Amino acid sequence: MDHRTRALAVKLWDYLKLNQQIEKSDVILVLCSQDTRVAERAAQLFLEDWAPLLIFSGGLGSITRTFWTEPEADQFAAIAIGMGVPQERILIENRSTNTGENFRFTRKLLIDKGFDPRKFIVVQKPYMERRSFATLRKMWPEKDVIVTSPQVAFGKYLDSYTNAALSADDVISIMVGDLQRIKVYPENGFQIPQEIPAEVWSAYEELVRSGYDRHLIV
Repeated sequence: MDHRTRALAVKLWDYLKLNQQIEKSDVILVLCSQDTRVAERAAQLFLEDWAPLLIFSGGLGSITRTFWTEPEADQFAAIAIGMGVPQERILIENRSTNTGENFRFTRKLLIDKGFDPRKFIVVQKPYMERRSFATLRKMWPEKDVIVTSPQVAFGKYLDSYTNAALSADDVISIMVGDLQRIKVYPENGFQIPQEIPAEVWSAYEELVRSGYDRHLIV
């Protein structure tokens, strides 16, 4: 990756991360993926007593189904239990395949269990913070939400936080796809609108022209 590509990717990264402050909440909701460090971040928040319940949501998505057979949520829950989270404090939703389903299926799970939490800490990959926030605010507007992720800088994330099956270029392509979704999904009723600064969209367009278009929607 050359310096220009990295600089463009950092513009997207800085926009896609929200850097919200953690507050005491009712539930820690983990949107699972290929990045198991998200599970570690969520477990640590639970162990620090930020919320009394931990929910892992994720089946096998478009990326993980290419290299995993066990649902993301089950794998993430095992990591949390290994770190000391009591199993009885964990709920698992392991059918969802995208962010919208994460929230829809989790809402049904909570209703079925008779729980009505008001405030959520959502844990995601760093570059998925903004889209996760926008999706939950659209689908579950009556809930309060704080979004967080593994606390890591962009360079270190590319160097050590990517899954073995994903290259740095793969991650940048996923970020490009996420930014596109932030722009178009509000029109489809999937998210609340988010203002995208002109320089961020310009970086997106240059990355698309450079071939980082594998995760765009048509």
